[in-house]
Amino acid sequence: MAKPKKTPRPRAETPKGFRDYFGAEVTQRAEMLRKIAEVYHRYGFDALESSGVETVEALGKFLPDVDRPNEGVFAWQEDAEGEKPGDWLALRYDLTAPLARVYAQHQNDLPKPYRRYAMGPVWRNEKPGPGRFRQFYQCDADTVGAPSVAADAEICAMLADCLEEVGIPRGDYVIRVNNRKVLNGVLEVAGLAGDDKERERGIVLRAIDKLDRLGPEGVRALLGEGRKDESGDFTEGAGLSDEQAYKVIQFFDFEAQRERRLEAVANLEKHVSDLPPKASQALLAGDYSDQSIPLEWRARLNDFSLIILRGLVEGSKQGNDGVRELEIIVSLLGAAGYGPDRIVIDPSVVRGLGYYTGPVYEAELTFDIQDEKGRTRNFGSVAGGGRYDDLVKRFTGQEVPATGVSIGVDRLLAALQAKGRMTSTEAGPVVVTVMDRDRMADYQAMVAELRHAGLRAEVYLGNPKNFGNQLKYADKRGSPVAVIEGGDEKERGVVQIKDLILGAQIAETATHDEWKDRPSQFEVPREQLITKIREILRQHGLPDRDAQA
Repeated sequence: MAKPKKTPRPRAETPKGFRDYFGAEVTQRAEMLRKIAEVYHRYGFDALESSGVETVEALGKFLPDVDRPNEGVFAWQEDAEGEKPGDWLALRYDLTAPLARVYAQHQNDLPKPYRRYAMGPVWRNEKPGPGRFRQFYQCDADTVGAPSVAADAEICAMLADCLEEVGIPRGDYVIRVNNRKVLNGVLEVAGLAGDDKERERGIVLRAIDKLDRLGPEGVRALLGEGRKDESGDFTEGAGLSDEQAYKVIQFFDFEAQRERRLEAVANLEKHVSDLPPKASQALLAGDYSDQSIPLEWRARLNDFSLIILRGLVEGSKQGNDGVRELEIIVSLLGAAGYGPDRIVIDPSVVRGLGYYTGPVYEAELTFDIQDEKGRTRNFGSVAGGGRYDDLVKRFTGQEVPATGVSIGVDRLLAALQAKGRMTSTEAGPVVVTVMDRDRMADYQAMVAELRHAGLRAEVYLGNPKNFGNQLKYADKRGSPVAVIEGGDEKERGVVQIKDLILGAQIAETATHDEWKDRPSQFEVPREQLITKIREILRQHGLPDRDAQA
């Protein structure tokens, strides 16, 4: 008789494209989200927590492939094998599509405009890569029902405040603003208006959105016949004529804009003093961060960009409407104290999603980091958004104006760590050791006292037989302090407090004589327990009260 086959043990590994988050990562993210939520709340936005699952029908145009409802998202069909299969459901792909559904479903009960923020995980069934996961956090804020571009200006100001609140100082970020109407105007001037040019427009939009990755020459190739990448794969281009391509190229290529930039410099010099030659070259090259640009000019940089854009959309009503909206945004932000040192007009900002209809914006961190191969590169974008006035219309049949922003939580956390604003570890709890297992009630009373004082603390709950193992446990937890109270200490009314941080430092660097002169264990009266622990924490630059308390 054959032996029954053993059931194989499951592999203990995360699915491809997913990862686990431990201790400090989770608490750091929660702390960052708390700070962002405080800014959103200060601006008058209300929290919304919508379902993590939506119908594929509700996701609609947000799906990467509408012909294959399970492509790009994690989707399944209810009762798929039954006589009457149910709806296709999917884990949410972003936080914007659920907002559109929520607003359409509850619009009679919601204030108009409706201002909400949402934070949480989203899931995308896409090919994972370095730093690219199938589950990640988003942090959104949107205003639904406000047609005025004042709502867009407010989002930009709020985004700047969020970055500074979490620890990105002014000068290390810039919020770049553009308007899809301006780009549509450029396409119209280039002869790409009309339904019969939808394919070409789509290729042009996707090409410009890849400017950072492909560079001007790569985008030029995609505007023409196409582009072959390093692997030999060929991407078909838009097939524009040289004249059409040049009109589009002027929109994002500073060198192609040179003539218009010279005109803009001359125009602004009528209103402010002459520009030094070095600063003039910086403006012509599009390097607005160059410190040679005088302050009086720096305050007019957005005016400089608007002059150029007006020339690019000359003859297009939609394009001129877009420039006028940008003028209003710049004026409103300037009145609130948000100048071109933080928020700038940038024609290269396109945003890849097709549903944007007006102003679009991206938050870019301007400092350099070392990548995994040791190369120096700019950190890049951590947030983006824009106006999407056609979104809710899918549900209601009526156009509902909306604008919003999404912050990439994991990228922003990585930026804070790169700036040294957050460490990869955090201090563990104070560990109360167990010297006599029959006195567990005493130890629990002691740890309760520490917690009530706002200190993070725990009793050792493993096998207390080997005291060395208790200290090893405290080290592994990253504990700053261990508390020791045996029978002798109990009778004398004292406790031993071991400074584990100092102890580790002494063990690593000190001589025997130095070790004797710098003891890391202290005996104090029992009633001074909390005072001494707080003193030790302060000496090491640690908070003497738990942030969660």
